[in-house]
Amino acid sequence: MAVSETKTAAPPSGLAEFWFYFSRNRGAVLGLVIFLVILCLAIAAPVVAPHSPTEQNRAVLLLPPAFAPGGQLTYLLGTDPVGRDILSRLIYGARFSLFIGLVVVSLSVVSGVLIGLIAGYFRGRIDTAIMRVMDIVLAFPSLLLALVLVAVLGPGLLNAMIAISLVNLPHFVRLTRASVMTERTKDYVIGSQVAGAGTMRLMFLTILPNCLAPLIVQATLAFSAAILDAAALGFLGMGAQPPTPEWGTMLAEAREFIQRAWWVVTFPGLAILITVLAINLMGDGLRDALDPKLKRS
Repeated sequence: MAVSETKTAAPPSGLAEFWFYFSRNRGAVLGLVIFLVILCLAIAAPVVAPHSPTEQNRAVLLLPPAFAPGGQLTYLLGTDPVGRDILSRLIYGARFSLFIGLVVVSLSVVSGVLIGLIAGYFRGRIDTAIMRVMDIVLAFPSLLLALVLVAVLGPGLLNAMIAISLVNLPHFVRLTRASVMTERTKDYVIGSQVAGAGTMRLMFLTILPNCLAPLIVQATLAFSAAILDAAALGFLGMGAQPPTPEWGTMLAEAREFIQRAWWVVTFPGLAILITVLAINLMGDGLRDALDPKLKRS
């Protein structure tokens, strides 16, 4: 009597499962494609940009884009008030904006997760003291607090990144604390404690990996918020300083020419809008792919 062998399909890998749920959100896929294009342009800026971002050509001040009357193909998006190529400055500006977002999110995540982990695990007076400080920070409007911090530290790109990181810190502290408090009472944590796991092992190897999903989504949203805040500080003259090709600084330099040279304001504004929108769409996809409740729906 022949015995039939049944082959069971192997379960999908974690990456394949993630991509399955992420790709169901078409907006997230579109956002990912746009973000990758911007990232590639930023990395390859010296090769892709047709001109130097600081090169001035006094013969073509406020030149219109190539598709507008009076434009030139050598300056596809026109020039600014001192004759610099807007397209080249936008491409190099992507470097600064993505770098700002990366540094701000890294600082906020590392410090916020560490503080939130301590507050959620130890509780008691430590938790109370930390959360009252975070509540005070959250009581101020984020942009106003960032402006105050930059005014104290001094204008500049580095100080702007530090200020934005401090403004975003409470969000990661509160989210980490809430996740740790939820995970701390579960059976696998209690089992690790009974098995003799130390405090550091419980915090960083047992509890923290199970709190990462909401933190990844929050980090994505904080990335886009950091780009917006940096652009706002640059527009107000408290962030990157001229002639740095940062999008907010470009807007600040062009605001007096809005009525007679629309392109000097429109293209940096569109760059900020498209980049932030793409990152937010990616954040929605990450939420769909990492949230167990949304997976079951």
